[in-house]
Amino acid sequence: MKIGIVGGTGGMGEGFALRWVLNHDIVVGSRDKERASNTAQTYMKTASSVYGDSVKGTITGDDNHALVKDSDVIILSIPYDSIEFTCTSISNQLKNGSIVVSPIVPMDRTDAGFTFAPFEKHLKSAGQAVVDSLPQGTKVVSAFHTIAEMKLKNAPQSLDSDTFVCGDDMDGVTKINSLISEINGLRAIYLGPMKLSYQAEVLTPMLLNASKRNKIKHPGIKII
Repeated sequence: MKIGIVGGTGGMGEGFALRWVLNHDIVVGSRDKERASNTAQTYMKTASSVYGDSVKGTITGDDNHALVKDSDVIILSIPYDSIEFTCTSISNQLKNGSIVVSPIVPMDRTDAGFTFAPFEKHLKSAGQAVVDSLPQGTKVVSAFHTIAEMKLKNAPQSLDSDTFVCGDDMDGVTKINSLISEINGLRAIYLGPMKLSYQAEVLTPMLLNASKRNKIKHPGIKII
């Protein structure tokens, strides 16, 4: 499987690349193709040092638009404010049957703490915004909102966490659940259709507030 990460030069992009390169070909995206290529080389060196000969995939870099053409799964590692522009610009590049994944969380930092922007500003959830910005029928899945970046980047570490998954297309949900199961210590829990994505997204500012006030490093969520 080929997995493209739009905006993949950030911390979450690095984490996804290192976790999935064991079995898949990863394309790290950026607006700057050279930056993407250089970053991908760094990620690949890290993967080789961590996994040795166990690596079956590759990590390469390309610009955000080009990587979409051949990717079976596209991870949108972008800010909420970039959803409409990014989705509109890649719409004509999506291959038939590809799955778009939104780990995006719209939130603001205030004096009181982190807040969930859709509640405060009457906005759409990120998952719904992605659905509405892509052609009708595109497979969109919402996941990975409560995964700590530092833990995800630490490839040998078990995450020992759950991630809530939302989506209207069950084929897309099943395939992303399979990818989730490949990440050490991460379990997928299906929450429901995309209109419930806000319930997963809102957990991120909650975790950040709890982390800051209680001095908890890189918290996650696990249902027991």
